[in-house]
Amino acid sequence: MPKSPKNCSDLTAASLLLLLRRYGGSAPLHSINFSRTVIQSLLDKELVRVQNTKRGFLLELVERQ
Repeated sequence: MPKSPKNCSDLTAASLLLLLRRYGGSAPLHSINFSRTVIQSLLDKELVRVQNTKRGFLLELVERQ
């Protein structure tokens, strides 16, 4: 059973991860309506990364092995 989020910020971060999974693992950064704090927290935990595509930026899930 997955761990339950501890606070509202963790719940919002979990929602963003779910959204990225539904979009196939990545989404254009400009189309994501989550706060910079939530995105930064996922970047700090190394769960997502930002990729420059020369046409914009993608937020994508980091594959775990």
